Amino acid sequence: MERLIETSLYAARWLLAPVFLGLSLALLALGIKFFQEIFHLLPLVLEKSEADLVLTLLALVDLALVGSLIVMVMFSGYENFVSQIDVAEEKEKLGWLGKLDAGTLKAKVAASIVAISSIHLLRVFVNAEHIENDKLMWYVILHLTFVVSALLVVYMDRLTKH
Repeated sequence: MERLIETSLYAARWLLAPVFLGLSLALLALGIKFFQEIFHLLPLVLEKSEADLVLTLLALVDLALVGSLIVMVMFSGYENFVSQIDVAEEKEKLGWLGKLDAGTLKAKVAASIVAISSIHLLRVFVNAEHIENDKLMWYVILHLTFVVSALLVVYMDRLTKH
């Protein structure tokens, strides 16, 4: 009976595979949105002010960071919790593939969230004259919460490794 339960539990990890496959669809949606923004930007690039151009470019960088985060979670999560990804020797293999454990993945996700939050905060500050001071304060507080959370995740991971 114990063997059957353990075998069933171990096989249940494959229920995560469609979730990671779904992340690839999310990545596709993000790519579509990225190029939609590029196509909106290009015809107007000469008419945009420098500040508006910077805001638009920061939005594109933000989308790229989210895409990178999706790829990292998709591959590392699959490898950590479902099955090892076998890449043929003649194919290009990502350098970090197979090297991120769950704790390191959490730290990378937290760092990515801080980077995304930083870009959002920068976009807010570029437009600061149109935003109320108390709203700006809450943006900064939220960003600092992300920073402190990321530091705590890394600290806790280091503690558990020792």
